[in-house]
Amino acid sequence: MADAFPGDLERRSDVLDAALRTFSRFGYRKTSMDDIAQEAQISRPGLYFLFTSKSGLFREAAERGVELDLSAAEKAFTDPGRPVQECIATAFDAWAGRYIGPINDTAALIADNPDLLGPVALGGPARFEALLTAALERTTLSGSASTAARTLISLSIGIKHQAVTRDEYRSRLADALSFLLPARPWREDGWV
Repeated sequence: MADAFPGDLERRSDVLDAALRTFSRFGYRKTSMDDIAQEAQISRPGLYFLFTSKSGLFREAAERGVELDLSAAEKAFTDPGRPVQECIATAFDAWAGRYIGPINDTAALIADNPDLLGPVALGGPARFEALLTAALERTTLSGSASTAARTLISLSIGIKHQAVTRDEYRSRLADALSFLLPARPWREDGWV
């Protein structure tokens, strides 16, 4: 895609977003290229011009989704001046909260198709855990930051499966974090 025009890259991104929504709605096996083309408002030949196979499109859409989520989470973890609870809640919302509701099967879709995704299926969650662990290491948390990170991830997964709306997910996660972490603002050298 080195010779692509900016509009082509934007269109490709739009198609990847539409593909992820469609795969999330129907699952990988039940989604057709026609379904994706319709969601992306592009012709089927136009879709095949951008992506030569359904598996390649799925892999690229999942990789893009994971990278966008991780980027937003990383930004939240390093947002100075905000309380640690708020930074972590915002990071979890970017990583998992947006999948509550109509596209709530996206995380399961990625987890259910490791043969199609390869390293994305495990690499994304491992990177989020590393970011969370690093953020927790900058707190006055007693105990292991890595243990706390794994516990918070498990907590988030449980809340995600019980919450009906994204707002409910955020609220319940914020409540849980208030029990576990002090409400202190972040500084470059850690939370104060």
